[in-house]
Amino acid sequence: MSAGPRPRRSALYMPGSNARALEKARGLDADVLLFDLEDSVAPAAKQAARGLVTAALGQGGYGERELIVRVNGNDTEWGEDDIAAAAAGGADGILLPKVEDGETVRAAVRRLEAAGAPPALAVWCMMETPGAMLRAAEIAAASPRLGALVMGTTDLTEALGGRATPDRLAVLPSLGLCLLAARAHGLAALDGVHMDLSDDAGFKAACQQGRDLGFDGKTLIHPKTLAIANQIFAPQPDDLEFARRVIRAHGDAEAKGAGVTLLDGKLIEALHVTEAERLLALAAAIAERGKAVP
Repeated sequence: MSAGPRPRRSALYMPGSNARALEKARGLDADVLLFDLEDSVAPAAKQAARGLVTAALGQGGYGERELIVRVNGNDTEWGEDDIAAAAAGGADGILLPKVEDGETVRAAVRRLEAAGAPPALAVWCMMETPGAMLRAAEIAAASPRLGALVMGTTDLTEALGGRATPDRLAVLPSLGLCLLAARAHGLAALDGVHMDLSDDAGFKAACQQGRDLGFDGKTLIHPKTLAIANQIFAPQPDDLEFARRVIRAHGDAEAKGAGVTLLDGKLIEALHVTEAERLLALAAAIAERGKAVP
């Protein structure tokens, strides 16, 4: 849904029923704010939370952050009204929970369009069940409005009967399946939350693992984790310098009529130039977004 790379290093869940948190979010250094109407909101508070989120979006003041509303599911009594409110409320997109097939996405899109959602409003999908893993490619191809797949590793681990170990062994196959589906269809991919807020070392290791696997960023449950996620998922200075050298070296080779060249003993061809250009564009977008943080 975006014309160029958009920073999604950190995606912070904000409880939709907490007016103070919604206000505080305007000053947080998060790339994405996930206004949650689902898991973090009790049934009795659902309608009030929808009103608070709609009012916060209408008031604005969130700068260049990407604003996504996690709605309740299509099969709940709140889902349709959540989608209608998000369609007209100034959000950049909605996050659908517990998506298990392409029809779930298409049904949400039909509701969005019936409510007058602008063409650029994206649909993101929570991938948090075994069924979602088995149908990841179907989900990723379900609609042109699709913008991202978001891992729900906590629910997924429980559904698998696995254990939450530091190496995240239980969910590694699922992370790979969703990454493959996202990349095959040009979507962003966000890693799941780290639930232990007292485990700074474990959180940092999980971020590094997610980055090494290929995720664009990590979903978060507390502002104190923003700095680490932003640092790890950003292009590193050495990577940017190498990217510039790749572009120069390939340009020099092309000027001599060659399609490939060697740089530091590594074969460089057009696909490496594409990745180098993406990294530099992402770094520029991060720098630009940083200027807009209040």
